[in-house]
Amino acid sequence: MKRAKKRKNNKRIANNYLGMGAIAVVVLILLGGLTVQSKNLEARIAVYDAKAAALEESIENEKDRTQKIDEQKEYMQTDEYVAEVARDKLGLVKDNEIVFEEEK
Repeated sequence: MKRAKKRKNNKRIANNYLGMGAIAVVVLILLGGLTVQSKNLEARIAVYDAKAAALEESIENEKDRTQKIDEQKEYMQTDEYVAEVARDKLGLVKDNEIVFEEEK
């Protein structure tokens, strides 16, 4: 009887090791899957960071462009700009200016 109990216990222990081994394999598979997923996520984060940096640069460029447009808008409201346009496009001159024209 003692031998039968001993064999039964040995079978239980063997089954126990087998179960623990199966659980360990499942855990390792899950760990591997998580590692692969984390690498994929890191790659995606790097791509998104690059896009964010490009967008930040684009925003800065647009702010500079907006500032230049505002400066141009202010300049266009001055008398100096009006006089420049009158000379260039309309051919007007001031009273005390002498105009030299080229012969063609």
